[in-house]
Amino acid sequence: MDPKHSICDNSMDGTFVSHIERQPSTPSVIVIGGGISGISAARTLCDASFKVVLLESRNRLGGRVHTDYSFGFPVDMGASWLHGVCNENSLAPLIRALGLTLYRTSGDNSVLYDHDLESYALFDMNGCQVPQQLVIEVGDIFVRILKETEKVRDEHSDDMSVLQAISIVLERHPDLRQEGLAYEVLQWYICRMEAWFAVDADMISLKNWDQELVLSGGHGLMVQGYNPVIKALAKDLDIRLNHRVTKIAHQCNRVIITVENGRNFVADAAIITVPLGVLKANLIEFEPELPEWKVTAISDLGVGIENKIALCFDTVFWPNVELLGTVAPTTYTCGYFLNLHKATGHPVLVYMAAGRFAYDMEKLSDEAAADFAMLQLEKILPNATKPIRYLVSRWGTDPDSLGSYSYDMVGKPVDLYERLQAPVDNLFFAGEAVSMDHPGSVHGAYSSGILASQDCLRCILQQHGNLDLFHLASKAENKEAAIPLRISRI
Repeated sequence: MDPKHSICDNSMDGTFVSHIERQPSTPSVIVIGGGISGISAARTLCDASFKVVLLESRNRLGGRVHTDYSFGFPVDMGASWLHGVCNENSLAPLIRALGLTLYRTSGDNSVLYDHDLESYALFDMNGCQVPQQLVIEVGDIFVRILKETEKVRDEHSDDMSVLQAISIVLERHPDLRQEGLAYEVLQWYICRMEAWFAVDADMISLKNWDQELVLSGGHGLMVQGYNPVIKALAKDLDIRLNHRVTKIAHQCNRVIITVENGRNFVADAAIITVPLGVLKANLIEFEPELPEWKVTAISDLGVGIENKIALCFDTVFWPNVELLGTVAPTTYTCGYFLNLHKATGHPVLVYMAAGRFAYDMEKLSDEAAADFAMLQLEKILPNATKPIRYLVSRWGTDPDSLGSYSYDMVGKPVDLYERLQAPVDNLFFAGEAVSMDHPGSVHGAYSSGILASQDCLRCILQQHGNLDLFHLASKAENKEAAIPLRISRI
């Protein structure tokens, strides 16, 4: 049997099995947003014999998962990692079935979150490589500093930023303070932490920064990009691209969705998977308005920015490491390049920018942004050649995203994810920001779409008086589980 066909018939992860007899009026759902959460929701509903229409504002699917092919090969300009290379990851069955390869960039306990210490080379602002022993020593100190921030958190009932907690720790423990080059290396570690959250350390909540449920197996780059996953999930769905939703009206067990050209779509319910940044900007009118508890949840959760500048070269002139970094006196002026050649064989370096720095980068033209990245590269590799092509992401100002992924702001309530996930009448919500255990991740967004579709199924079938037709079967033995994930760099 064709693997893609079997995946489509078994609702992706094998956990949801139902047989719905068609009613005189087939239950209908509109899914708003064609990112991976919206596609997974639509896939689950379609497989349950519901009538489903997916509305996507862009001219492509994937949302913040975007594999670009303009270099002649895949380059992910949005999400590119699978965080948790293990069978417990909800996307693992699909990745296995598609035969996709992961390049593991870190183990479970990497201080750099998605890269191991031995996988990179750091340079100072003068282009001199930082001794690896110094990098390892400062890395150990950084771990100790973060451990001490837990004590600061326990001592204070009020929340504070991670940066403020680090300052308290260094004030208490002068032996952990760094000077000179070691201080710049410490700033680089903090810079990498900021990249994980897509926001500066003075914006990250001390109370919540380490509360995410991180799966085992380390982190792996999608060697062929994420597009094959999106394509497989979207097969045979009724998808309407270039349909920007402007209004959502819900009443009397039905929803009326209005798109930009004034056309209306009517269904029993809707699943809303648009990015948190779009909801925060109030670009969609709700009638009646969303309740206050939902509005404040949307307002109180933050949205960070991480951007990429992908540089394609005609020859490889850089060392065979996964990551090239520049240390500096401030996290804002630190930087790093991801070496895709080591993972994929393609001659591409990707300059990464997060937080305020990423926001400022979006003020530049694509050409100016690529020139800036090249200036940073030439500082550490004076013999660098000019790129033959480049790509620049702008997730912060993209009207269809208005940010990269969510983060916990300082001093906000702890129940935000629960409130974001909770339905409002026959409106259901999904997306990375709705994932309580895995926010900011592709598999978190994927799982949230499935959960929202299951809640929607229950609600509609109850309205139709056919709740007995809905059942969650016990997890069938996954025959694919014996097939290992395809992983390089073990």
